[in-house]
Amino acid sequence: MKKNQKRQPAVFVDRDGTLIEEVNYLSHVEDLRLFPFTGSAVSELKAHGFLVIVVTNQSGIGRDIFDEAAMHDIHRSIQETLSGAIDAFYFCPHLPCDGCKCRKPGSGMIDAAINEFDIDLERSWMVGDKKSDVELGQNSGLKSALVLTGYGQLHKNILEILPEVIEADLGEAVKRIIESLS
Repeated sequence: MKKNQKRQPAVFVDRDGTLIEEVNYLSHVEDLRLFPFTGSAVSELKAHGFLVIVVTNQSGIGRDIFDEAAMHDIHRSIQETLSGAIDAFYFCPHLPCDGCKCRKPGSGMIDAAINEFDIDLERSWMVGDKKSDVELGQNSGLKSALVLTGYGQLHKNILEILPEVIEADLGEAVKRIIESLS
């Protein structure tokens, strides 16, 4: 980072069920479906100076359902569709029983992003459709938003920690995040 450059806030976004439609163990690019609001939501975040960083648990790799190359193909396709607007993708390939620090709600992926980017954590958010996304926000000192796409409807009833925002989808959550800047 250059001297005198302002630290940037980030919106950390869960992938499956938040940025894209939920497909159990998505492993083929042809099964990838972005929500209709995804492009405009990401564009709005970028226009307001946010880094947009995807953080995703991908235990299908650890379960040998698909390989890392297939996941990278999906990420490349997302990037192409969004004209390169995603600043970074971080993933955890481990199983829940592995006890790693990168699997959500552990903060390993956020910690890695902090090491790579100069992030203003006080103005940053975690957005996702699961309880573990809200807990990741809490564990990392971020504000959090739960979206009701993907598993969100189910997980809103089992939250132990309330997020700052609960919205229908990423597009609506982004509106609330941008409103919070004022």
